[in-house]
Amino acid sequence: MNADDLEPRKRRSDALAALAKEDLDLLGVEELKDRITQLETEIVRIQAQLERKEGTRSAAEALFKK
Repeated sequence: MNADDLEPRKRRSDALAALAKEDLDLLGVEELKDRITQLETEIVRIQAQLERKEGTRSAAEALFKK
């Protein structure tokens, strides 16, 4: 048994919650701009995943409606 198996799993939203609590006053202008760029990239990635899942769902619904 691995020691990691004994550790409680982190919820998927933990990283996002920690990010939202971070003190932005400690970041400089360039760091804030970089943060925005990274978040925009993540939004695009999430939107693409959502579209894939919705497409799969629509295909499955169409298959079972026949």
